Amino acid sequence: QVQLVESGGGLVQPGGSLRLSCAASGFTLDYYAVGWFRQAPGKEREGVSCLSGSDGSTYYADSVKGRFAISRDNAKNTVYLQMNSLKPEDTAVYYCVADPPPYAVQAMCIMASSIYWGQGTQVTVSS
Repeated sequence: QVQLVESGGGLVQPGGSLRLSCAASGFTLDYYAVGWFRQAPGKEREGVSCLSGSDGSTYYADSVKGRFAISRDNAKNTVYLQMNSLKPEDTAVYYCVADPPPYAVQAMCIMASSIYWGQGTQVTVSS
């Protein structure tokens, strides 16, 4: 059974940090493009960051550039999202996604039509 399972969400104060993890099972992430989306209440789903499985190219939404970093550990079949300098507007449910080749990293993050999705993890930034 193919699954993506996110973890690491929670409540954090503004300016704090969190690291989200996404563990894949039922398939190997090698050569897959991976990414993170988020959806806040009353808002559309937004592509946060995506990472190629071939050349290491990345995409970041303007709202998170310089604060978030996506990475992967193929040996652990896991994707990460390091989130620093968190703001209240980062509050959302964060979803992990994965797509097999062929893909375009930027398009993957814009179109929100990935094949595999996790169930989401809540991130709340509040004092």
